[in-house]
Amino acid sequence: MESLDELLDKAKVAHGHLCAGQILGVRMALLGLKQLGIADPHGADRKRLATFVEIDRCATDAIGLVTGCRLGKRTLKFRDWGKMAATFVDLASGEAVRVVALEGSRDLARDLYPHIEDKSRQQMQAYRELGDGQLFRVERVHVRAEPAELPGYKAERVTCAGCGEGVNFGRYEEVDGRRLCLSCARPELRYWS
Repeated sequence: MESLDELLDKAKVAHGHLCAGQILGVRMALLGLKQLGIADPHGADRKRLATFVEIDRCATDAIGLVTGCRLGKRTLKFRDWGKMAATFVDLASGEAVRVVALEGSRDLARDLYPHIEDKSRQQMQAYRELGDGQLFRVERVHVRAEPAELPGYKAERVTCAGCGEGVNFGRYEEVDGRRLCLSCARPELRYWS
């Protein structure tokens, strides 16, 4: 595994800038991998890992970079809970750990670096230097994931009887005997109009 600085350099390039969220994301992913004993997520262990992220912020880009998990590989899963947390799942063993950034780390950054006026710079410095126990809580968890959510799942592709668009992975509903995509079956879920 690459060093923290090497990963932060890559995260900066991939994300477009380096920020406190990127540092937290890199550290969170490294901790999750360590807890599961996954040493080579981009090589020998690349098919062992799935990651569930709970926020759509800077940290998520860093987590994907470190773990190699991607939406397109069906190994990065997004749960829109607005929490700075991620769950790392070893698909081979079924073991999983949820890593949560502690709320007090911001206050700790301010207390440790009062001479740094910029709040973001305080956090970046602290998040590089603080120990894992000062930044994160780790929980052993059991992940309930439907087979359709995981890599390698194969399912029938259907054409929506409403809009005519193709639908993968059983993501349709039967309504009055017609197979409808979720946006036709439940238009209130649409993000467009």
